[in-house]
Amino acid sequence: MLAGTPIGQAGDAPPRLAQELAGADVVAAEDTRRLKRLTTDLGITLSGRVVSYFEGNEQARTPVLLEALLAGERVVLVTDAGMPSVSDPGYRLVAAAVEADVRVTAVPGPSAVLTALAVSGLPVDRFCFEGFLPRKAGERSRRLESLAREERTMVFFEAPHRTEAALEAMAAALGDERPAAVCRELTKTHEEVVRGGLRELADWAAEGVRGEVTVVVQGAAPTAAVENTPEALREAVAEREGGGMSRKEAIAAVAKLAGVPKREVYDVVHVR
Repeated sequence: MLAGTPIGQAGDAPPRLAQELAGADVVAAEDTRRLKRLTTDLGITLSGRVVSYFEGNEQARTPVLLEALLAGERVVLVTDAGMPSVSDPGYRLVAAAVEADVRVTAVPGPSAVLTALAVSGLPVDRFCFEGFLPRKAGERSRRLESLAREERTMVFFEAPHRTEAALEAMAAALGDERPAAVCRELTKTHEEVVRGGLRELADWAAEGVRGEVTVVVQGAAPTAAVENTPEALREAVAEREGGGMSRKEAIAAVAKLAGVPKREVYDVVHVR
């Protein structure tokens, strides 16, 4: 069982969380010290055994937990905050359990993703979760460039010491004026939501950011489809090349908008 845990306030824990933890045969925790604090806050005592399950031992410990599940034991997995497997340990165990035909269920709980979306003030009818951006500048820029035309609202997690660099990269790839919100320390005493364009937010972050950070960025405006005629295809590719895209990237983008194979656009652009 995956059990969502509070992202800040222990009082946000669903009543069923205490019940499931107290009755588990095995509790796998990302940080056993945080688990101890949580059980103290919930006023419960664990009767089952506690094991650590974090990024460093997830691969090795998954078979052990699967063996416990196959033996009929009730295993509850918790991470430091939020839902296991969402940018946290858990995916490997879920995949292994599903493969072994073991039932997987969850105790729903608070979510930084949904909480940030709800308070961001940005469109939430369609959204995507992008997790943490790559740490290396080049990889981060390439990832963001691939999202430049994403029309859904995007949600990112970020470390506080990398927030300024992430917002700078977002402004460069998505535009200085793209609306966004930086949500810091959600549900905690020092909760803060700062809204504005990406350039404005990058300047704000230059003063230093502390705590857990979730960034919500509005999606791109819908792009009009490209007419499937030689003239329109060539003009669309030339326009994107003029905007800084490589010819290969421009051809791929135009092919997608026109709903035709890339080879067809290539042939039109390179016709002699």
